[in-house]
Amino acid sequence: MTSFPDTWTVAGRTFTSRLIVGTGKYKDFAQNAAALEASGAEIITVAVRRVNVSDPTAPMLTDFIDPKKYTYLPNTAGCFDADSAIRTLRLAREAGGWDLVKLEVLGEAKTLYPDMRETLKATEVLAKEGFLPMVYCVDDPIAAKQLEDAGAVAVMPLGAPIGSGLGIQNRVTIRLIVEGAKVPVLVDAGVGTASDAAVAMELGCDGVLMNTAIAEAKDPIRMARAMKLAVQAGRDAYCAGRMATRKYADPSSPLAGLI
Repeated sequence: MTSFPDTWTVAGRTFTSRLIVGTGKYKDFAQNAAALEASGAEIITVAVRRVNVSDPTAPMLTDFIDPKKYTYLPNTAGCFDADSAIRTLRLAREAGGWDLVKLEVLGEAKTLYPDMRETLKATEVLAKEGFLPMVYCVDDPIAAKQLEDAGAVAVMPLGAPIGSGLGIQNRVTIRLIVEGAKVPVLVDAGVGTASDAAVAMELGCDGVLMNTAIAEAKDPIRMARAMKLAVQAGRDAYCAGRMATRKYADPSSPLAGLI
């Protein structure tokens, strides 16, 4: 029986919430902060190239979301080669001292699929420089294992293309990644609604990262709360151990001995 609270650990840091949320597409920082509060998340991703975290003359995310209360996870959104991703994270470390980071190296702008050759190259360099990279990747168990061997502290396969809201498109490969990994596995990208988050957790993932699903909901605050509950429900279902599936009906009440 699972004990509560049910925590998870990445790179020696332990968290209670298995939901990670982003900082893009909200109408303003205030709405972003309110959604974060409703989600119960403890980690928030920050696109280093897009969000101001160091210029005191402009609106700053840190004025609304306290970096002492939440774990900031700088990411390389918008980087299309290893060198730019590495440079971006070096700048992030200089600006805020961050070493736990989210690496994503995109292949092209239409699909925003990861370029795995460049991603693997960047992972190796960052790990050698003392970074702790949580890495966005394709839903491929071989690629996930290669990233782990290269120094990724977590692998983050996409459920569907970034911002698509299509949900978990390949449950088989996500499950295989979970079964083979020795580091945390988090679904990153593609979640559209609460049931998608629950599916990710039911597959045994350690967590789920999302942004658009909350930010573009008609009521982001309410959707954030829904995602919090969905992640918790999916995790409980996974830990409980679902019933076996059967081809035919099986009565809840025995049929033998009926009058």
